[in-house]
Amino acid sequence: MAALCLLFSQLGFGQSALTLPDTLNYHIADSVIIKAPNGITLSAVVVRKKGAPLKQPTALMYFIYSDTKRSLAEAKYSADHGYVGIVADSRGKRLSPDDMVPYEKEVEDVNAVINWIVQQPWSDGSVGMYGGSYSGFAQWAATKNLNPALKTIVPYVAAIPGLGLPMENNIFLLANYQWAFYVTNNKYTDNGVNDDGARWRKMRNKWWQSGLPFNKVDSLDGTANPWFQKWLLHPDYDAYWQAMVPFKQEFSKINIPVLTITGYYDDGQVSALEYLTEHYKYLPNAEHYLIIGPYDHFGAQQGGIPNLKGYQVDDVALINTREITFQWMDYILKGGQKPKLLKDKINFEVMGANTWRHVPSMGKMESSKIRFYLDKSGTEYRLSAVKPTKSHFMDQSVDLADRNSTNNDYYPDPIIKNELDRSNGLFFLSQPFDSAVSLSGKLEGVLKAIINKGDMDIGLTLYELTPDGQYFQLSYFLGRASYAHDMTQRKLLVPGKEETIPFHRSRVFSKQLKKGSRLLLVLNIDKNPFAQINYGTGKEVSRESILDAGQALKIKWSTGSFIDLGISRIN
Repeated sequence: MAALCLLFSQLGFGQSALTLPDTLNYHIADSVIIKAPNGITLSAVVVRKKGAPLKQPTALMYFIYSDTKRSLAEAKYSADHGYVGIVADSRGKRLSPDDMVPYEKEVEDVNAVINWIVQQPWSDGSVGMYGGSYSGFAQWAATKNLNPALKTIVPYVAAIPGLGLPMENNIFLLANYQWAFYVTNNKYTDNGVNDDGARWRKMRNKWWQSGLPFNKVDSLDGTANPWFQKWLLHPDYDAYWQAMVPFKQEFSKINIPVLTITGYYDDGQVSALEYLTEHYKYLPNAEHYLIIGPYDHFGAQQGGIPNLKGYQVDDVALINTREITFQWMDYILKGGQKPKLLKDKINFEVMGANTWRHVPSMGKMESSKIRFYLDKSGTEYRLSAVKPTKSHFMDQSVDLADRNSTNNDYYPDPIIKNELDRSNGLFFLSQPFDSAVSLSGKLEGVLKAIINKGDMDIGLTLYELTPDGQYFQLSYFLGRASYAHDMTQRKLLVPGKEETIPFHRSRVFSKQLKKGSRLLLVLNIDKNPFAQINYGTGKEVSRESILDAGQALKIKWSTGSFIDLGISRIN
């Protein structure tokens, strides 16, 4: 069992210089040292409210972005809500002398903190965890070997290393390239390096123009990035990534209540919802609730902002994430009332309708499904609700060596656009809806194609084209064709053979569409400075260069391709 090493004051806690109101109202220890049985050392901030019961449940946040002031604020918030508030720093951070190893040791380290907590005289033996992004990941890591004292988790926008970042659907991205420097350059965070947008833009553009392999990015930047290089050695979702969070049957053992919170425009939504999907897959009676609405990665952690990337968010969508978190904690740990928003397992805000809906499962978000086929008539590409009577193909050609243009402009910023770049990609347009409808759920379906290479990286972006000509982005998908059937093992395409490529790990959304609105689906190949370029040779993509481009990628998309969406008509 973990042992506590700290200087005891007469209050039973180590204490440093604090403001007078703090010392009057709280028992505070901001320099707690936790020694674990495996020999590593972790640090934490612990706060109790004066006058609180002798024994209380603990609200734990496990944190890699070490900041003593912020940790104290978090812990005091928990104490104000009737808990022992603890913010623990990950291995190597703040007061820990050990090496920093992001993602790799949280399974054991978080549980070492929980074991320490339940030995303390103020613990009632129950722990609830909460927090966003990395802290959301840390909660799921802890459940891989579920500690009996861990009674609930509330992960916001939780990451899955190897699925949402640093790669998505097996495509390595550059969006978080600087993150390893940000969290490992010192014991706290290197805000200067993280905020140096000019440096990272220069690096991306230099790599893009050079045509060098993706694994040379750090050499172009001029600073070695060993974590980036380590991650590139694992393009499959292999044992390295699988060891970090629950995988497959391990979800069946997670029998504690869970409240997941994420957003339609959360960059990490694919990860957050993968946890939920897998939990229900392997434990169908799981007590797992979801809150999802028009939030981005940071907005979901506070409950939304009124204007999100140019979209005026519905008033009802603006919530208080932390208040709901502690209402949930009270419900699970103290027998309190369930948060009012949680009227069923899946709770989602319908954009444009200014209302929340509540259903028992993701598959019930709408009353029925509608299938649209990718079709072409003359020069017009169509999303057809009727299956083509005769299969034919639609041609696309992408010169992967060309650096004068980029493909796949999928990122939703702004969410509402007045026009789209139509210089590349195929644009499939539906007929206008003859009444108002709501669409909810994933963008999912099957693509069928013949290509002249062994692989390709696919982008799909779904828009509502409003009657007044605006494009409202609903969802997108980004993924590597060779991993479409199994993200743990690459299976190359056979040039010249029609291949079936299913997709489903896209962004979930919910939106009420006006009468006269159309759907627009943009189908494209991912080729831009923000991610690996898959030249289709079949070699490890991070080692391919522009010299591997060869002839242009030639694709024949079959009219047997389709997308499925959840739909309900509004009378």
